[in-house]
Amino acid sequence: MTHVCRNCQRAFATELELELHRDVCADGELFCERCGERFPERRATQDGWRFSCPTPDCDGEAIDEDIHQVADFRLVSR
Repeated sequence: MTHVCRNCQRAFATELELELHRDVCADGELFCERCGERFPERRATQDGWRFSCPTPDCDGEAIDEDIHQVADFRLVSR
């Protein structure tokens, strides 16, 4: 059975390889709009469905509300 990273679409032979990859997958980086913190997707969820900012004093929640994929943001200089 093949295990595929939902962020970068890379395939792995075992679930363990996929889990280890998730810790370092740059395509899975998230950004919290409330506190400005950047973190891997794995730190923001326990079940893969509900997301919240892992920063202790931040109450940012939900993908596309307070939490966004880093790839979706662009820095603009003024």
